[in-house]
Amino acid sequence: MAFLVFMILMIFILLYFLLRIYKFLKKKLIKNFFYEPGINEEKFNPDISTDNWDLHKLRLEKFRRSQYKGLTFFVSSENRIYYLSEEGHKVYC
Repeated sequence: MAFLVFMILMIFILLYFLLRIYKFLKKKLIKNFFYEPGINEEKFNPDISTDNWDLHKLRLEKFRRSQYKGLTFFVSSENRIYYLSEEGHKVYC
């Protein structure tokens, strides 16, 4: 009888640790494969693409460059906004 209780207890302990490992791995996999930066991280990193126009303007003022909808915009020394075309030419907005 004691052996049966011991085996049931061991099974529950094993299941508990497997569940903890599963939750840990699930959290890591979701973070790695479906990672979306938070608004604070986007605010301080101009290399993360954004669709938020206000955030884009803020980053242009602060960093003089910002990525908006996959295209990197820059601010020139004359405070004009431009991006680089596929050929490498500056296209002013």
